[in-house]
Parts: sequence; C-alpha cells; structure tokens
Amino acid sequence: MATGLVALLDDVAAIAKLAAASLDDVAGAAGKAGAKAAGVVVDDTAVTPGYAMGFTPERELPIVWKIALGSLKNKFFFLLPGALLLAAFAPWAVTPILMAGGAYLCFEAMEKIVEAVKGEEVGDEPGELALSSEELEKEKVQGAIRTDLILSGEIMAISLATVADRPFPIQAASLALVGLLITVGVYGVVGLIVKMDDIGLHMCRRPGTLSKRVGEGLVRGMPTALAFLSTVGTAAMLWVGGGIIVHGLHEFHLTPIPGIVDQLAHGASAVPGVGAITGWLVTAAASAVVGLVIGGVIAGALHLWHARKGAH
Repeated sequence: MATGLVALLDDVAAIAKLAAASLDDVAGAAGKAGAKAAGVVVDDTAVTPGYAMGFTPERELPIVWKIALGSLKNKFFFLLPGALLLAAFAPWAVTPILMAGGAYLCFEAMEKIVEAVKGEEVGDEPGELALSSEELEKEKVQGAIRTDLILSGEIMAISLATVADRPFPIQAASLALVGLLITVGVYGVVGLIVKMDDIGLHMCRRPGTLSKRVGEGLVRGMPTALAFLSTVGTAAMLWVGGGIIVHGLHEFHLTPIPGIVDQLAHGASAVPGVGAITGWLVTAAASAVVGLVIGGVIAGALHLWHARKGAH
C-alpha cells in the first residue's frame, strides 16, 4: 500500500514538473513573440486614442472598453483559430500573409506622411455631422475594431512565425497569452492617455502649487504628446512593415536587400559598448527606408489608378 502511494506521488510530481516546464515554454515563447510584435503594438497604441477623442469625458472610457472587447473578439474568435489552422495545414502561407500585411502597414504610414506634408486635417465628414452622438459613437467603435483587426492580424501572424517550430499546444497557448496581454496592455495605456487631460484638470482644482503646476502641464502637454505618439506610430509602421518585408525576402532567398540591411546592422553592432543599441537603430532605420519605398510605390500606384478611373 505504501509502495503504491509512493509511486502515485512520484507520478503526481512528474506531472507537476511537466506542467511547470510547459508553462515555462509557453511564457518563454509568448515573451519572444510579444517582443517581435512590439512595433505593431506601438502603432496600435498610437492609433486608438483618436477614436475616443471628441466625446464627453464620461463616454471616453466606455468607448475604449468597447474597442478592447472588440479587439479580444477579433483575436480569440477569428485570428487565433485562423492562425492555428494556417500553422497546421498551410504553414507556407504565413510568410506571404505577413509580407502582405507589412506592405499594408507601409502604405498606411505613407498615406499619413502625405497628409502631414500636405497639411491636410481630418475634420468631421458631412455624414458624421448628421449622426446622433450614439450613432457616431457606434460608428467610431466599429471603425476602431476594423482597424484593430488588421493590426491584431499582424500581431498574431508575427507571433505565429516566432513560435512556428514549437508543438501545437505551445503555439496555441502562446498566441492566446500574447493576444490577452497585448490587449490588456494596449487598451490600459490608451485608457490612461485619453483620461490624462481630465486627470490634469482634477489636479488643477486641488490645493497646492505643485499639484496645479503638474495639472496644467498635463493639460497643455497632451496635444503635443498625442502628436508625438502619432509620429512614433507612423515610424513604427514603417520599420515594422519594412522589417517584415525584408525578412520575407530573406525567407524566399531574394537576398540583395536583406544582405544590405544585415551588412549595415553588422557594422553598427561593432561599436564598442553600445553595439546592441546602434545595431537595432540601424536595422530599424534601414527597414523604415525599405518600408518608405514600398509604401510610396503602393500609394503612388493607387492614387494614379484612382485618378485615371476618375478621368474616365
């Protein structure tokens, strides 16, 4: 009886060790995948606050909450099953899908750059002016969720490519963990951003010179902070999109461009003491240049096509 109990405890201990090892594998794979998707996360964080702006303060957080729920639905109901099906039945399609998404990010970034250069400002559309506040809120939330679907698709595809060599259960758990943590992180930061001016106003009303100064700084600094965040988001789209395309070209053995990027990064990495930082900066900058060219070609072709279509 004692021997049987000892054997049972040994089995339980072995199962516990196996479960712990599996959790370590999932955490490690999720961390690696999340790091690879960091650039898209920056873009997602930069884009989303704009959808909650222009509403009354009491509606800002509920709007962010609705978008966050839509993001979770995108990831867990559509993208996660789709990514796992790709990994199981068509792993060869992951790289082309990544490259297509990367090209879209480059195009979107180029469009933002063109708008900034031309000085175009996006105001209220005539259709929006005719909507009630509830209808406009619904429309904004739906637009944000559609944008999130594209960005979340890139996150899932990048994460899948990172853990493609792992067993299926590790892939599924890693993608689920990445999707959950990124959603919580992104929309937690977005919620803080959209309420920062309200926090500043609250601090301005509190007694004390320091509190008032900090509050005034938050209120006055938020427009600049949002503009900076938008610039960072655009840059992130370029270096992430360009980096995905460079990696895809390498996978297909189309080596001239990846070779140039690798040579530049290798040279920058040789700087004593700060090689890791300079290597990353040069890689990001070279990838951004590739993204700028790709985005410019796509944007130019689409504008030319629309111009000819309008002429006819």
